[in-house]
Amino acid sequence: MRMYDLIYKKREGEELTPEEIDWIISGYTTGDIPDYQVSAWAMAIFFKGMKARETASLTEAVVNSGDQIDLSRISGVKVDKHSTGGVGDTTTLVLAPLVAAAGVPVPKMSGKGLGHTGGTIDKLESIPGFNCELETEEFFNQIEEIGAAIVSQTGNLTPADKKLYALRDVTATVDSIPLIASSIMGKKLAGGADAIVLDVKTGSGAFMQKQEDARELARLMVDIGSELGRKTMALLTDMSQPLGEAVGNALEVKEAIKTLKGNGPEDLTELSIKLGAAMLVAGQYESDLAKAEKRLRKLITNGQAISKFKDIVRAQGGNPEIVDNLDLLPQAKNIYELKADKSGYIENVTAREVGLVAMALGAGRAKKDDPIDPAVGIEVTAHRGEKVETGDLLARVYYNSDNQPAEEIQRLRDAYTIGSKKPEELEFIIDLIE
Repeated sequence: MRMYDLIYKKREGEELTPEEIDWIISGYTTGDIPDYQVSAWAMAIFFKGMKARETASLTEAVVNSGDQIDLSRISGVKVDKHSTGGVGDTTTLVLAPLVAAAGVPVPKMSGKGLGHTGGTIDKLESIPGFNCELETEEFFNQIEEIGAAIVSQTGNLTPADKKLYALRDVTATVDSIPLIASSIMGKKLAGGADAIVLDVKTGSGAFMQKQEDARELARLMVDIGSELGRKTMALLTDMSQPLGEAVGNALEVKEAIKTLKGNGPEDLTELSIKLGAAMLVAGQYESDLAKAEKRLRKLITNGQAISKFKDIVRAQGGNPEIVDNLDLLPQAKNIYELKADKSGYIENVTAREVGLVAMALGAGRAKKDDPIDPAVGIEVTAHRGEKVETGDLLARVYYNSDNQPAEEIQRLRDAYTIGSKKPEELEFIIDLIE
């Protein structure tokens, strides 16, 4: 085979065979095929797309490029969950203990945050002593004993994806649905779970801002999972405003604890229940979603969900006393209360801007090596559709700088749109794709 011929073939919109795709990914991983040729190939995919079978073959090649985790020694159907990223997306911190409390093994490998979306590992590392770097044997043992473990993505999993993503990032080919789908599903499949539930976000705070693009991505990832022998389901959910109230690492841990105790924000609670129910059905632990939802709500009510969260924190070296004393989590030195400067209805709270403000305060990273301040962030107390009067509280800004962050406060104010008419209610959970 010659890379030139395969670039030309894809440029002309023809379908590549599994053998051709495997040859490209293998050659790129080993360094035999140079960046400039893979860049041209990725750009051809960007413009010409890929068939579903091609994307599945690309995903399989990405999985086979490195190590794969074998979870077969852990009894039961192992179920994983992945979100395409959002603002205030605290669901993993709720779902892992909640679903594990239902008897489902949850092996969760997560990443650190970059840009306006938060990272699960950053949130967990705001818990004093919490260790996300478990050895493989520790990871397995914890899932067997407790039912869940949440760790950093480590080892030699999907090295082809790491190289390809870095290349896409500098060649304007990130926004290709087949390349996004193969990247996400490659990591999930290499992680070894038997079933996968996806939370595909759409709206201003999501990576896929157009609903039709998010739907296409969700459909493609479900098809890839099915093609490669994993039961896969996807929820298409709205991220036009922040999920819940907390945006920031320790703040989101506090909100997850409140949710597991049964007094969290309604939208975060409902999404966690819906995703958790899908995880139970995907893993064949329940026959239908309604029964699964009822079971999960009971686990919150009877205290088993928060008890499981405590177990996970304790097992991974964290201080479980945070559950009963939230003040043990990192606290910001200063709080600014953002208040409405006019009366009316909140027409919009632009999620992306809220995320970017939180990042600027130190809750997220613009570059991979930027430090994180676990205590800072934003608490969004007023949401789309609510009526406010002049002087009512819109949000709290948590910061550690000596000087008030005037620029960030103004940006947060600008993220709110207040008008005279109540806006139409948005569908929060848009669709379930199987």
